[in-house]
Amino acid sequence: MKTYLFAFLSAAALSAALGAAFIPLLRKRNAQQTILEYVEEHKSKNGTPTMGGLFFVLAAISAFLLFGGASGRVGAVSAVFGAAYMITGFLDDYIKIRLRRNEGLKPYQKIVFQLVIGAIAGVFAYRNALTEVFLPFTKTKADLGFWIVPLVAFLFIALTNCVNLTDGLDGLAASSTGAFLLPFAALLALQAQSAAYLTQSETFSAILLCLALAGALAGFLLYNTNRASVFMGDTGSLALGGFLAALASFTGNALYVPLIGVVFVFSGLSVIIQVLHFKRTKRRVFLMAPFHHHLQHKGISEAKISYIYMTVTFFMGLICLVNYL
Repeated sequence: MKTYLFAFLSAAALSAALGAAFIPLLRKRNAQQTILEYVEEHKSKNGTPTMGGLFFVLAAISAFLLFGGASGRVGAVSAVFGAAYMITGFLDDYIKIRLRRNEGLKPYQKIVFQLVIGAIAGVFAYRNALTEVFLPFTKTKADLGFWIVPLVAFLFIALTNCVNLTDGLDGLAASSTGAFLLPFAALLALQAQSAAYLTQSETFSAILLCLALAGALAGFLLYNTNRASVFMGDTGSLALGGFLAALASFTGNALYVPLIGVVFVFSGLSVIIQVLHFKRTKRRVFLMAPFHHHLQHKGISEAKISYIYMTVTFFMGLICLVNYL
């Protein structure tokens, strides 16, 4: 327990320190976010530094390695996949900044990157016999065999895009992800006691990565809560989706993602519903999609929306623990 606590606190402190150093540098380099013109409430945020994901990802991985996370394959490989998605997001953010536009990589380019990385993750799971998944609210596992490959690839693509869509308000994606990671770490610990899927070292590495990430996000939120002095950018949001997808896939908890990560799922679904309904009827279901923008148009503050999303995520995470208590 001390190792986990120290990893959390070290990651938080390092993330806060890197933020203090990075943010002035980002301003100096004009690494600023161009805000979509149709998001009326966000016009005042134009010019806010972005790429804040760099410092919390670096802080998380540093704390993870410092406290022995590399001793477990699952945590170590999950960190690699999270870093791979961070690089994809960095390229996207860099193009936005360089060309002074809101669009970075083309949608098809993002999908190709995500699909390739997701497919590699699926093959890794299959070749390393990480093919079993827990059935939610039971201690039963189902072995998917080769079908783990498309499931993992789909999870990576879906989750990275859904977390990316959720990153639309100050503190929203960071607080929601932190609220996902804490009960997820508890779920891994409880599963290790009663329905072991991983070895002790593998479980340790996965939990350590969860808590290092949660700590790094706590440090990042010092600068990202409303009004944010830095955005995580795609550098951060794609990385977070990659970390969560890898941790869930390689620990047998892929089917828990839509439950604990229900707010991410709804962000994605709200966009799909809005687009399909509008194409069919020329009318909108929501005032604006993703759903957090609908709530914002209803007059709910960004801080309150972030609190709602964080609370719902944490509550759903606690519900998923009931079977193991």
